Amino acid sequence: MIELTVGQIAEITGGLPVDGAQPDQRVTGPVEFDSRKITPGSLFMALPGAKVDGHDFAAAAIKAGAALLIVGKQVGQPALLARPASVAEEASNAAAFEHDVNGHGAAVLEAVSKLARYNTDELVAQHGLNVVGITGSAGKTSTKDLIGAVLRRGGETVAPPGSFNNEIGLPYTALRCVEGTKFLVAEMSARGVGHIRHLTEVTPPQVGVVLNVGSAHLGEFGSRDAIAQAKGELVESLPEDGLAVLNADDDHVDAMAERTAARVVRFSVDPQSHQHADYVASDIVLDEVARATFTLHHPHGEPVNVCLGVFGAHQVSNALAAAAVGIESGLDPQVVADALSNHVAASVNRMDVRTRKDGVTIINDSYNANPESMRAAVNALAYTATGRSNADSWAVLGQMGELGEGSIEEHTSLGSALGQRRIDHVVIVGNGVNQKALAKAARDVGVDTHTVENVEAAVNFVDQNIRANDVVLIKASYSDGLWDVASGLLAGEEGE
Repeated sequence: MIELTVGQIAEITGGLPVDGAQPDQRVTGPVEFDSRKITPGSLFMALPGAKVDGHDFAAAAIKAGAALLIVGKQVGQPALLARPASVAEEASNAAAFEHDVNGHGAAVLEAVSKLARYNTDELVAQHGLNVVGITGSAGKTSTKDLIGAVLRRGGETVAPPGSFNNEIGLPYTALRCVEGTKFLVAEMSARGVGHIRHLTEVTPPQVGVVLNVGSAHLGEFGSRDAIAQAKGELVESLPEDGLAVLNADDDHVDAMAERTAARVVRFSVDPQSHQHADYVASDIVLDEVARATFTLHHPHGEPVNVCLGVFGAHQVSNALAAAAVGIESGLDPQVVADALSNHVAASVNRMDVRTRKDGVTIINDSYNANPESMRAAVNALAYTATGRSNADSWAVLGQMGELGEGSIEEHTSLGSALGQRRIDHVVIVGNGVNQKALAKAARDVGVDTHTVENVEAAVNFVDQNIRANDVVLIKASYSDGLWDVASGLLAGEEGE
């Protein structure tokens, strides 16, 4: 965040200094919502949550050196009291407001969003900050990490690990930018129509990347057409001199070219789409753990070779999107290829591949799951196990959340896909209706299937039955917390 005074922040946000807050006090940032991360000069935003209320930690934040608190109610500490805010109807189901019964969180978030917008506008106008927005039903965080790795070759880049992609995370990320920041990679998610439009108003992008339109959050949107409508709000926000980077292999995304005034480039891994794509991968080869090598064709010179360090064939499409952003931003294609080739997974629990001392390989992709990402991960599991002699494939799976009325059907389809990919063993964690549908479908197609009640039981069962060189995939929606299965299987056993 650029350095500001309390008085300037009050003017930007419309807040009121209370309890002795001094208008000339300087705030250097960064902004935090976790009081344990406060450093001298920081700004602390107090947000209500499911278990604790940030307002209860105001005194701790001041003691740790916070120069300013932004609060929704007075806390007896020097602070900026945010003015009451109404939540827009399209954002009313967003996660940040689930526990905001008194509107304190809405007030704080509106103030912080105004501050993030001011910070972004000032850095764009005065220091040439370039904002890249990215959305899609699957692969946003992995692609954000790849884009960050590429753009860092061109200058200081803010693209933090993890999924800071909602009405809290986006302004939090944008306020990481300072005078020397050249690129901001802003990941944008949605749980309804209008959410991405709101995020683009917080950090207006110059470049917009749309990866795919899948089934994630289908239960909240109702249809893929509605998901496409929401995702396309990103390209609608772009200026005429901006750039839209679209996936030519996804018809819903490809059609978004008609919804933007910006220049459009497309990327493709599907030979049938190559003829109208600008960034294309050919000669794709996977190594023994599904890391791809390919030839990158682009419109700015000779093709270049890329050898990815991240796992799964689906990463080729993500890498093409990152390459398009980098090359269209003026980076040399070979520099972009080198950046992609040297990048390793930056965000935890996403296609994180580790091998134990006994040769067992653990593919930890447990951060989240939807039908598209599940199938991509299962494909990586099948490929990796097939390339080893006397190796079995194990899928430790939980449920895919937020699929709505089609949830049972999607879990049944996934169970059938396990048979099609010839997965040897599946361990289903939990006894809900989704897990039962998945288990039944897997059994029906002949997959050796076991159901366990919890994470501990999954660790015990798999650890007692796997053999050297077996391959284990761990994947489920975030709420299932299956990353603890990976931790349990790797504890004390991890090799190189």
